[in-house]
Amino acid sequence: MGSSFLEMIAQPSVTTDLGDRILKVNHAGEHGAVNIYGGQIFMARLTAPGMLSELEEFRSHECGHRAIFAAELLRRQRPRCRSYWLCGFGGRVLGLMTGLLGANAIAATTVAVESVVLRHLQQQLVSLQGSDPSAIAAISAIIAEEQLHHDHSASHVQTGTFWPRILTPIVTASTEAVIWLGMRS
Repeated sequence: MGSSFLEMIAQPSVTTDLGDRILKVNHAGEHGAVNIYGGQIFMARLTAPGMLSELEEFRSHECGHRAIFAAELLRRQRPRCRSYWLCGFGGRVLGLMTGLLGANAIAATTVAVESVVLRHLQQQLVSLQGSDPSAIAAISAIIAEEQLHHDHSASHVQTGTFWPRILTPIVTASTEAVIWLGMRS
């Protein structure tokens, strides 16, 4: 009985492990988002200058979200996700490419990414309910701004046009793949 009790208290709970993994992936995802907006801002100077202030505001929000998850990981003494730099690089490339394509592509990309992110955040809250209040608090702290990004960008998308039809499934699948990969690393 003594050794099994010691083993039980020495090992982290399954839900804490899930919370740690979710926080790591969310932190990496926010790093990707910061870089998406950074790439879009760089290109939008030429292709969509009217969107610059909005993109800069969104990037500022994403920097704050990344800091929330970084602080929680630090508090838990957990390293960042192994996909952190991949998310940053992929985000920068996606941001540069979609920024080059103009305002409609920028807006469609944000809607696609945020649709996936919001769905995952809601699933994470359900999965962690009653087991990891600090992870729930970190996740809950960013949802309103992520919804704002989605809704505001959706109002810019010109439906039935070329870029949203092409980009939405590609960006959605890519975002899902990065989350899936991160949860397994």
